[in-house]
Amino acid sequence: MPTDTYQAEAPLVAGMTDNNGGTLRIADPEAAEADLDTTLSHPGSVRINVKGAFIVDQGTTTPASSNGRGSPNHHETKDIRLPNHTAVVSHIAIDIGGSLAKLVYFSREAHSTDPGGRLNFVSFETDHINECLEFMHTLKQKYQKLNGGADRPVELCVMATGGGAYKYYDMVREVLGVDVLREDEMECLIIGLDFFITEIPREVFTYSEANPMHFVAPSDNVYPYLLVNIGSGVSFLKVSGPREYERVGGTSLGGGTLWGLLSLLTGARTFDEMLDLASRGDNTTVDMLVGDIYGTDYGKIGLKSTTIASSFGKVFRKKRQAENEAEDSGGLGHKDPHRHPVHQHHDDHDHDDPTSPHHENGHNSNGHTPPFSSADISRSLLYAISNNIGQIAFLQSQIHGLSHIYFGGSFIRGHPQTMNTLSYAIKFWSKGAKQAYFLRHEGYLGAVGAFLKRQPRNWGRRGSFEEAEAAALQARMIARARESEIMASCSDAEDGGVLVA
Repeated sequence: MPTDTYQAEAPLVAGMTDNNGGTLRIADPEAAEADLDTTLSHPGSVRINVKGAFIVDQGTTTPASSNGRGSPNHHETKDIRLPNHTAVVSHIAIDIGGSLAKLVYFSREAHSTDPGGRLNFVSFETDHINECLEFMHTLKQKYQKLNGGADRPVELCVMATGGGAYKYYDMVREVLGVDVLREDEMECLIIGLDFFITEIPREVFTYSEANPMHFVAPSDNVYPYLLVNIGSGVSFLKVSGPREYERVGGTSLGGGTLWGLLSLLTGARTFDEMLDLASRGDNTTVDMLVGDIYGTDYGKIGLKSTTIASSFGKVFRKKRQAENEAEDSGGLGHKDPHRHPVHQHHDDHDHDDPTSPHHENGHNSNGHTPPFSSADISRSLLYAISNNIGQIAFLQSQIHGLSHIYFGGSFIRGHPQTMNTLSYAIKFWSKGAKQAYFLRHEGYLGAVGAFLKRQPRNWGRRGSFEEAEAAALQARMIARARESEIMASCSDAEDGGVLVA
């Protein structure tokens, strides 16, 4: 059997070419739909041929939209080109979470004689699940057209995971009229992450301000590791081997917290708008720093003057000061002492534009400059939640003896401040002994895992590989892991037991 195929049960690494990466861009949804027109027409699933796989970047055949977004309610990320995959695919996969629904489907190259195809990635706000189902229905119609018209039974299958796979199960079946197979959420996350780690070049990277995107070469020696999946909430998963995992913790303070609080505190209406505000904000107008308390660094315990001592720690004093100044000038009467100095009542036009002066550095309805802007608030809250997640991730890694920490989930979205905060937190608390890893398709781990769990007919749920090959591969991976542990132990003995990531 060739070694350039991938299935969920046992990952394989093959000779792969890579393609120079760049910043994430968003594809044209109409072009994405058109790509399905040449998808092969038979039921069953695939062993993914990953030979030569690469992430589609600038200069490839995928057009990019001019405004960077397909619609206010859905978002696309870069396709993965599979130039040597020629097997049949007749299913799509969806991961429906509390905030976002993530969709993955395979297509052939539109208007091209090139072999192979690509994995396409699209996400929708779960509140707009009908828009997602409409998109899926369009895919079904195109699939049906390629397979003999409306009179022929549709054999397209939907692989679903996440909480919404249960909540919206009946709706998906009714709207699409196809089989829906539900898969375990945590298991799909691990399968998806293992696929990205072992098979896709320029997918996994480390992040720092000095070296924003340092790519990590694919490897089959990945266990054990900690997966921090940041969605509406946060789950911490210890992964010891293929399908060997344990949820060791979680927190309710995640992406949904940021989204919810910023929808109350700012005029931003979408998560992308909130991240855009955060990228332009100055958290030092909102947060109390070590330097605000000591006037300098607190070097004895390793705290710089710029370290956040208290998130939102300056708000009460600044808010009260602004109200007093407004009262002294006659601008703010005693009738409304609880009015926020940043967010006065604006007309509808201003409220619709989160980047208007009222949301940034403009004036309130009484003509006074707010003490902090919506952008400042956004950045402060982003730091607060990210720092909290980073510290909990470090503590979980310490408890379970894990040095590799992967961050996934749609909360990250390739946002520099988020990644830098998480990465810095891991390095700070571990004193450089542990490393944070990120992915370019961080929000699609579950959807890709569900996609890979679909097996060909008559193969059974464990029929990905011949048993002997699967067992041999797992034995090789275990042997490599043990060799690495022995080498690390020898190195520790020579270096006095100090581990350096």
